[in-house]
Amino acid sequence: MVLDRLTLTNFKNYGEADIALCGNVNCFVGNNGAGKTNLLDAVYYLSFCKSYFNPVDIQNIRFGQDFFAIHGHYGDSSASCILKRGQPKQMRWNKKTCKTLMEHIGRIPLVIVSPSDQTLITGGSDVRRKFVDGVISQTDRTYLDHLVQYTKALDQRNRLLKQMWEDRLWEDGMVEVWDEQLVRHGEYLYERRRRFVEDFRPLFREYYGSIAGADEPGEITYNCIDKPLDLQLRDSRQADKYSQYTNVGPHKDDFLFSFDPQSEVTLKRFGSQGQQKSFALALKLAQFQYMNDCLGEKPILLLDDIFDKLDLLRVKQLISLVGSERFGQVLLTDTQPGRVQAIFDELPQLEHRVFDVQKGEIHELGR
Repeated sequence: MVLDRLTLTNFKNYGEADIALCGNVNCFVGNNGAGKTNLLDAVYYLSFCKSYFNPVDIQNIRFGQDFFAIHGHYGDSSASCILKRGQPKQMRWNKKTCKTLMEHIGRIPLVIVSPSDQTLITGGSDVRRKFVDGVISQTDRTYLDHLVQYTKALDQRNRLLKQMWEDRLWEDGMVEVWDEQLVRHGEYLYERRRRFVEDFRPLFREYYGSIAGADEPGEITYNCIDKPLDLQLRDSRQADKYSQYTNVGPHKDDFLFSFDPQSEVTLKRFGSQGQQKSFALALKLAQFQYMNDCLGEKPILLLDDIFDKLDLLRVKQLISLVGSERFGQVLLTDTQPGRVQAIFDELPQLEHRVFDVQKGEIHELGR
């Protein structure tokens, strides 16, 4: 998958922008706040129908304007995301409006790496579940369907629990209706997540070993209750009644990152910042490989300001890696134009374009 051209109107700090990209490495350089990350976020929108950095869509409309539009051309195909104030967001594929946003997700595989990825290690279980769900959903439409239906049933069950508590009226039969829905969709989520971890683990270990060194192992473990979901819900019903919340199910699972699955030495509690950063980067590179293996095509790779605190040698190694045939199109940001240009001078075999970004204006360097 290659994005040939990106066109923006009233998106964040851009009034108008039109960029022709190459199929290998594209680098956006400029000062902090110039709008480099906004370009990556626009590309992310075209894949996921939402922002990676700001979940409130309307806040991504340029100040003082009534809409934004993002258009991307991928060979013979095109995608558009259009949002007007007071109207539903529209996603278009080859100029045809998608009936639902979910219909579009998965058409343009993409992986993004950013400094915020360290929250995969330090954040709560919801962050790690979102990561895993996002990877599987891009490669398995059935999983995405079950995830959406499970979430809807969970919301309805929680509303019912709250309403029955307020009314001081408990009816097992009403709760069981939603339990059946949770079991129907939740059991698929459990099984698919287990298979994902088994397939993903060796890919992750390979990348983590190349980044951190072969003598430092990394491990991923799926942490869930080893009991059928219908029994979990039955045993938790009394606790759910008083908490007014569903206390068990796939929405409570976690994915543990550690150095040894047989010990309690987790990366979150005992890993250094360098180890955590390496772990998060390896997760994203393994995500790329996993999606490539499943889909038979290379996702677009976005690298947002990840060179901070890396020496020039490591930056060169990383660019050389992602610019190799193993990867596809790459879009990255950096605050130091001289650094990336020096690296590209040493790697003349890499097809690349460098764009200078200054306060919402974009100019290609070298032309």
